[in-house]
Amino acid sequence: MKRLLALSICGLSFFLPGGCRSSDGNKSDVEVIIDGDGRFPAFLAGRWKADKGGWEIVFEPDGAISSAVVSLGRVRMKPGQVTTTQMKMGGKGVFEPGQWTVQYSQERRELIVEIAIDHFRVELGGKVLQGQTRDFFIGMVSGDGQLWWADRFNFPEYIADTKKYPNYKLPFDPNDNPPESLIFQKITESK
Repeated sequence: MKRLLALSICGLSFFLPGGCRSSDGNKSDVEVIIDGDGRFPAFLAGRWKADKGGWEIVFEPDGAISSAVVSLGRVRMKPGQVTTTQMKMGGKGVFEPGQWTVQYSQERRELIVEIAIDHFRVELGGKVLQGQTRDFFIGMVSGDGQLWWADRFNFPEYIADTKKYPNYKLPFDPNDNPPESLIFQKITESK
């Protein structure tokens, strides 16, 4: 059922209107949908860090994502802003975000987040990995507002470029892609 929901969301996301793009980030690069009274709950604003994969998401008081650390390269990205970073094995990584979406159901305490990377290119020594990816996080927020149990659905399109396999599109079967269970914890900033 969750796989069907994720695939439906993924399919719908291709038809959502895109926001304006800017080089310094723009709130229109994050669509926020809140049912109930339409207000993003104050307890969700702040930094949320996953127990694995390096994922971290920072929600603003209005529900927009101001930054996210993605598992691909563990790079901090901002919506609407291309991120360039030096890689540990030499070379650089370039990450261009797509439209990001936040949905929250107050009645069910369900939080859904989509993080799209429209294009990335990572140099790993003499090899290159590039492509695009969409990650969906779907799950319930705890009653005390400190934990978010999310299933991560990943839809990658990767192309590897090596001497042995130039421009090789890595196979991906959505039917053989089980969700990854993550626990996000709200991080209280110490002053």
